[in-house]
Amino acid sequence: MKCQSHSSGALKSAHPSNLNHFLHSIFHGHPLACGQRAVVSARTVGGTGMLDIVKKSPDREWQGAMSAPPLPCFQPLAHINHESWQALCRQACEPNAYYLPDWARAVSASARGRTDGDAILSYSGRELAGLLPVVSCWRAYHFPLPAFVSFDPYGALGTPLLAGSDPVAAAQNLMQEARNRGARSLILRDVPLDGAAIQAFSGALAADGQLLHILSEHRRAVLDATQDSETLLRDALGAKKLKELRRQRARMQDFGAVEFRVARTPAEITRALNDFLLLEASGWKAARGTALMQHAGDDAFIRFATQALAANGACEIVTLTCGQIPVASGIVLRHQDRAFWFKIGADPAFARFSPGVQLALELTRHLCADPAIRLADSTAIPNHPMIDPVWRGVAARAAAFTK
Repeated sequence: MKCQSHSSGALKSAHPSNLNHFLHSIFHGHPLACGQRAVVSARTVGGTGMLDIVKKSPDREWQGAMSAPPLPCFQPLAHINHESWQALCRQACEPNAYYLPDWARAVSASARGRTDGDAILSYSGRELAGLLPVVSCWRAYHFPLPAFVSFDPYGALGTPLLAGSDPVAAAQNLMQEARNRGARSLILRDVPLDGAAIQAFSGALAADGQLLHILSEHRRAVLDATQDSETLLRDALGAKKLKELRRQRARMQDFGAVEFRVARTPAEITRALNDFLLLEASGWKAARGTALMQHAGDDAFIRFATQALAANGACEIVTLTCGQIPVASGIVLRHQDRAFWFKIGADPAFARFSPGVQLALELTRHLCADPAIRLADSTAIPNHPMIDPVWRGVAARAAAFTK
């Protein structure tokens, strides 16, 4: 394959036509990084057929009678010290709201098909410096291979949390701990190709003469929130489309005043979330069985996570109302200088007024007016029919693996 240009010189593109063949092929070479290969065996867990990779070599003993006890380098998400995790989030070299502790732990606790996540941890001294939520390759791809795959936090973003003071060292230590546990590879899903985290992994691998391989790549809509919102919308949609949207909004006002509301406090979030869940369940997601309130575990996760994040100023629910009736609503997470649009719900009875697009216009104005936000990630699928025409910024996302 042809190598991609990259500032670290450590990215290699790979586009296999068959995922099964590709996953097998990456385990016939060298281990995760230079050094001794861990001795592993596989055992079946609880009759499920899932293979659990077990390290045979003894754990490293902490040297010195006066030394502090060893720090855990692999833990269930529910067991990680919350304060240490929050402190790492504040200084992470690249934000990821879906790996904030209150969100990731809520997903792991009850979200459909996403429970029981673990995390690889790395330290600088005794301070948490790196955190990568993971699952086994079997859980991610139904392959019983010795690899860890980044945990799916319900939002389409798997950027590891690396301390900004030395992200390369944090990445090196995460890979070392994966190797210590018998892994031959780390597979990072949905990571920004131009982000600081993937640069850190590339740099860590380059120091050992290795490459970060790109398994797949896609692009999705983002918003440059440092720009003037009206200029962005005019450039994105054009005068004719904006005029039509204004006409639709005026027609909607025949049924009542149209207002844009932002819920921020836990009490406001509780009320706004109920509206969001009902709107999401009134449309096509309900027909597919994917609305959050249709599954008890999803419902519990989103209620806990939004409340906990709102208490720390990390969640907003935006709602468009018509005569006090909610017609469109969206959940937006915040981490450092970024916003992440998690989900949207819209009332199909108002479809002729384009309530989802109307909400996107108001959210664009809201985010561009907020000096704390520089970038908003749609976390949408590529070529999304609603948000792509509005947010014309494009960011590359990839699934990458270290070998």
